[in-house]
Amino acid sequence: MAGGTVQLVGLAKHFGEVVAVDSIDLEVRAGEFFSLLGPSGCGKTTTLRLIAGFERPTSGEIRIDGADTAQTPPHKRPVSTVFQSYALFPHMTVGENVAFGLKYKDVSKQDAARLVGEKLELVHLAGMQNRKPTQLSGGQQQRVALARSLVLSPAVLLLDEPLGALDAKLRKALQVELKSLQEEVGITFIYVTHDQEEALTMSDRLAVMNKGRIEQIGSPAEVYEQPTSAYIADFLGLSNLMDGWAAGAEPGGGCRIQIGPHTLVSRSGRFDAVGPVSVCIRPERVILDGSGENLLAGTVERVVYMGPTLQVLVTVPELGEVQAVIPNLGERVSLEKGRQVSVQLPADALRVVSHGDLAPVEDF
Repeated sequence: MAGGTVQLVGLAKHFGEVVAVDSIDLEVRAGEFFSLLGPSGCGKTTTLRLIAGFERPTSGEIRIDGADTAQTPPHKRPVSTVFQSYALFPHMTVGENVAFGLKYKDVSKQDAARLVGEKLELVHLAGMQNRKPTQLSGGQQQRVALARSLVLSPAVLLLDEPLGALDAKLRKALQVELKSLQEEVGITFIYVTHDQEEALTMSDRLAVMNKGRIEQIGSPAEVYEQPTSAYIADFLGLSNLMDGWAAGAEPGGGCRIQIGPHTLVSRSGRFDAVGPVSVCIRPERVILDGSGENLLAGTVERVVYMGPTLQVLVTVPELGEVQAVIPNLGERVSLEKGRQVSVQLPADALRVVSHGDLAPVEDF
């Protein structure tokens, strides 16, 4: 199998006065695992349905391997879709479910049986052709849905939160399996999720969406470590976000940010910003009892045990609460409530981003 390229050019979808997808431009490379990430209502699922052909765009183009398929019926597009609900036929066996789409292809019974066997082996379900879906676990049913899509040899596989119905432990295991499978078959995967860990774990690149638009595109490391807006920093992972005033770029590099009575130096992000800005720093980059520039005095408010890490909440006067995450090295940590600590915000980790709306508070 070979992956296909997908290009969205000025793609828009309106439902009456509601703009679900707002003139987005996007290119997904052949053989890439690409994720659309965002909260409920951001337009990611509608974008996927437009690529699949289940919705017709209000305007714009959907090019698959260079051909505009915006008006092409779903069954004539070189794509296949895996849904969250799996949509398996309960009265059919596993083999019959996987072979269902081949009925509409020019494939002999012998070739169909061979293809079904190959795909079931690929998803680690060899020998289960004669079972019914009700005899399978949730993870096995997800694999059957995957095999049913792969047997059609699509250029692009679309996945709409396929792990959403599984428990947390199984979901984490299947994240690794799914990425390994994608690399093995070489198909272009476009994956929709609201789960940040899924997107960071599996994606070659990802796009974070907000209100029908794409806020930022990049590798997981780029988007996580170099957010371009307060929305991205707030939505993707934990982040300390503070509003301040930037004085513009300094001759020696970086810029100074005034937050209340505190003057901080940032050497990451928008050095040339002048006026109101947001600054962010990831909790794992905050140093407690550190030394050097950007050193603030604070009081430990709470320590949360999280297994491999400890989350420490520190109150800094006239700045607010700062979160720090430190590794759990099996040693007793003397960070009891009320202890006075110094909080260092390293200049290369303190990033200036555009001032704007934050991500929704709800847990989607």
